[in-house]
Amino acid sequence: MKSSKQIVLGKLTLVIFTSIVMLAFSAHNARAAAAPAKQVVGYATFTARIVPLWLAQEQGFFTKYGIEVEPVFIRGAPTLVAGLAAGSMHIGRTGGSAMLAAVAAGHEFKVVAAFNTRNTYDLVVRPNIKRAEDLRGKTFGITSIGGTSWMGVILWLEHFGLDEKRDSIRFQVIGDQSVQVQCVETGLCDAIAVDGVYTKQAKNRGMSVLGEYTQLKSLLIGQSMVVPSAMLQQRPDVAEAYLKGEIEALVFSLAPRNKPVVLKTLSKWLKVDASGAEDAYLDLVRGVDRKPYAVLEGLRNAQRLLKTRNPKVGEVKAEDVIDSRLMKKLDDSGFIDKLYASYGVNPK
Repeated sequence: MKSSKQIVLGKLTLVIFTSIVMLAFSAHNARAAAAPAKQVVGYATFTARIVPLWLAQEQGFFTKYGIEVEPVFIRGAPTLVAGLAAGSMHIGRTGGSAMLAAVAAGHEFKVVAAFNTRNTYDLVVRPNIKRAEDLRGKTFGITSIGGTSWMGVILWLEHFGLDEKRDSIRFQVIGDQSVQVQCVETGLCDAIAVDGVYTKQAKNRGMSVLGEYTQLKSLLIGQSMVVPSAMLQQRPDVAEAYLKGEIEALVFSLAPRNKPVVLKTLSKWLKVDASGAEDAYLDLVRGVDRKPYAVLEGLRNAQRLLKTRNPKVGEVKAEDVIDSRLMKKLDDSGFIDKLYASYGVNPK
């Protein structure tokens, strides 16, 4: 029979053991809670306007704000949208037109921010095309039907008073802008709408520029941050952390002192030489919005173009697709202006 001393000692040992287990369990939970959650971010094109995503990853800005991000290149916005809907991707970096089509199909997505809301595409053509009228019966190379490059082409056709059906204009889905340059060079297509870095590549290969990006004034929703509506309801902290990381990377990229780093990143991801990286840098500076608000007018313009292909898009309430609460929170709090001040950049 155990003595009272042994019983007390046994109880004390049990209490100490239980306390150690509980402390260890609590410490494990604390570590798990503090560990950054990995967010898979899909993007569907290689342009200079993607550089805030690449820089935020390389410079550790996502980690700074408490999340881990895995950028994944997806060929085509429809595939990216499918990944968001299936949950295999958590955040999308794509155009407003893709989101309109997705919402029209019944998906619940929100455009949280837009990093460019202006046309940045030059109209590049084969050397035998001298005038806008020569585009009749010709083929345009694009990334996807309904995508941002497709909208760029449609805006150019409108600018020149041309119509896809009336003028027998065809579209060929061939891939991103680097592939489009090859397409027009080889004659598989006659015209493309691309950013300046690819315009220069095409010109060096004998192609002509029929229209420069500055001629088009229409607002659009280009490269945007898109998330499932559930994320804003259940994990707004993750969405905010991601947006903070991209905004800091955007400001970082615009600071003159960081230009060598930005050029290196552009050269690496776009696979261009030093001259091409300089052109891409100009595309970035002239193409990105300093405060990446999603502009309703731009989304409505995209809706106007897209509903000719997909009438259901015309039924979508464009104002319901944009959710600017996080942008407004960061802007009103002074977060964005303080970043610009810290990097010595004018936010205008």
